[in-house]
Amino acid sequence: MSETAPPPAWQDRARRLVGPALFDQVPRDHQQPDRDFRRRRIVVGVSLVLGATLLGISLATDPGDPAFYPLTIGVAAVWFVGGFVSGPLHLGYMMSRNALRRPVLTPIALGLAASAVFVVGAVVIRSIEPLRDVVANVLEHANQGNLALIAFVALLNGAAEEVFFRGALYSAIGRRRPIVLSVIIYSIVTIATGNPMLVFAAVLMGTVFGLQRRASGGILASMLTHLTWSAVMLFALPPIIGSPG
Repeated sequence: MSETAPPPAWQDRARRLVGPALFDQVPRDHQQPDRDFRRRRIVVGVSLVLGATLLGISLATDPGDPAFYPLTIGVAAVWFVGGFVSGPLHLGYMMSRNALRRPVLTPIALGLAASAVFVVGAVVIRSIEPLRDVVANVLEHANQGNLALIAFVALLNGAAEEVFFRGALYSAIGRRRPIVLSVIIYSIVTIATGNPMLVFAAVLMGTVFGLQRRASGGILASMLTHLTWSAVMLFALPPIIGSPG
């Protein structure tokens, strides 16, 4: 019998990179007493209603409206407060070189890879006018607002979303399908923006963030990926997509 040929070197490198980042779960012990778990769920539920409402109001403002900045900072505040008040949060670990380490470089690389996929998608979308206008409507806040402030609130909200959705919410769901349920809830909240492309992005990236959360047992990996992806999208998409037609 002939022996099976070993996989190509690039496949082995990809498996060693993607496996620990998204699929290989590190050991963790994050048990909570029932009373604390119920309290977490109550805090998460209240925060979801407040955050989704404020999110819808913030993105309903006209591009360039000064009210956009305090409103979006308010959204981030809801996610941060809800996340930290709900209970303990964890940064998480990733197996690297046969040792558990805080995930840093790999999540940033994953964020850049996801950004490249979205940039390619934007190049395709810009030739499809209805889809281009949907994306351009979101980017108008960056085109007409103060770019430094837009970058600040975008990154602030990216960090806050990870604290809440992959931190508090993910833990509040429990052990039964936390990735699927957290992605569904994350997407439903994003519907408050009224923009289908943001919902589409929430489904795709929410799945990536959820896998990172399950693998690492914490929020650091997904936060770094989210911040990297958000920064690239903020600066790369407006020149590609342009203004609404």
